[in-house]
Amino acid sequence: MDILRAIDKNAERWLLLTFYVMLVVTMAVEVIRRELFAYSSIWGEEIVRYSFIYLAWIGAAAAVKERAHIRIDVVMHYLGRRSKALLYIFGDLVMFVVAVIALYWSLETVHVSAKFGSVSHGLRISMVWFLMAVPAGFTLIVWRLLQSLWRDVRSLCDGTPVFEGDKLFD
Repeated sequence: MDILRAIDKNAERWLLLTFYVMLVVTMAVEVIRRELFAYSSIWGEEIVRYSFIYLAWIGAAAAVKERAHIRIDVVMHYLGRRSKALLYIFGDLVMFVVAVIALYWSLETVHVSAKFGSVSHGLRISMVWFLMAVPAGFTLIVWRLLQSLWRDVRSLCDGTPVFEGDKLFD
């Protein structure tokens, strides 16, 4: 149970760290190879590109978890606890519907790629691994939205302040 809590708490952090390190190390190696040896590889560019794509989608899920995604919250300062919770629940429900639709269509893209056996140009690896960034990201987003909805409904029922995430500027 403690392992599941640790994964739930830190999954995005660990994944972001992994892909970020992979991106930075590969980019550094490629820059050194290009500048010192006048040679670069196509696989290095692909690793950096696909690491960045995974970073973006996992980062989107992390933003949903921490309620750090971009939003206009001027109105929130004038609302009471109940209204604020209802508005957050509404926003999460809308985002949930969009995420489920996007998840479905992104899985369709992965399915087509697997069906035709497309591979990347440099690494010669199935494109399924790279295209899975989108459905993996949306799966994490859906999971985090379900957790957010549960947390907000609990706050609404208990009358406690709704979780608003950390403020960037105050």
